[in-house]
Amino acid sequence: MKEKFYELSVVSNNACDLLLDLVFAFGITCVEEIENGFIIRDEDDLSGIQFGLIEYVKAAEKSLDKKIDLKLDLQVKENKDWINEYKKNVKPIKLGKFYIRPSWENPREDLLNIIIDPALAFGSGHHESTSACISFLQKYAKEGMSAIDVGCGSGILSIALAKLGCNVDGCDTDEQATYSSKQNAELNDVKFNKIWTGSISNLDAKYDIVVANIIADVILILKNDLIKLLKDGSYLILAGVLEKYKERILEVFASLKLVELNTQNEWSSFVFQK
Repeated sequence: MKEKFYELSVVSNNACDLLLDLVFAFGITCVEEIENGFIIRDEDDLSGIQFGLIEYVKAAEKSLDKKIDLKLDLQVKENKDWINEYKKNVKPIKLGKFYIRPSWENPREDLLNIIIDPALAFGSGHHESTSACISFLQKYAKEGMSAIDVGCGSGILSIALAKLGCNVDGCDTDEQATYSSKQNAELNDVKFNKIWTGSISNLDAKYDIVVANIIADVILILKNDLIKLLKDGSYLILAGVLEKYKERILEVFASLKLVELNTQNEWSSFVFQK
């Protein structure tokens, strides 16, 4: 973990959703939503994202012939401050049979505990996409099934799958994410079959459960690779999709049977079956 991290606050009274879509298109997946805006945190310099937002707003104002309200605030902070701030604000959450908590909170003996401590990797169970995935996994993942978590982030879904008795693989293109997943697996006393930094493009394997909690653009790019991982009767769980892309996802994955669709606020999650 680096000594410093960057925090970019983005506030707009009339274009928040538009700017959030742009940030996701930049590949940012870790955001905190606030009133009329959002906060991005990363150990890498966010000045490029800040510049991109400014230039995008200039172009959008010309194209749409209207004034776009934008307020940006980029700060560099001590990582220890981020962790302490996280401790103050993140509370345990119960999702079905799972109790997701930081290590400083007491366990629930009547539930399956998942410990996720403060980190910059995405996934603590509080986001609508993550909570939807965990609810889906409790319905469709059974003991002994093979599963892969594509874009594993903090490892929370991989850990949930392992605690449900699945044989789990995981991958992420972000080395920090795979490192975080491995650390969190140890913290939760579970083992993955394998985990790697990279994609699924050359993966020669079939799974009973394939879960991808990543942005819509990446899901669409990986469409063929994701379907290739499925056995007959297997489940594909997709999340991280803004509602505006819902119809596009349904269209692109029309070769599969839609089993379940969940929308929370502006986030859509899907269960397909081959």
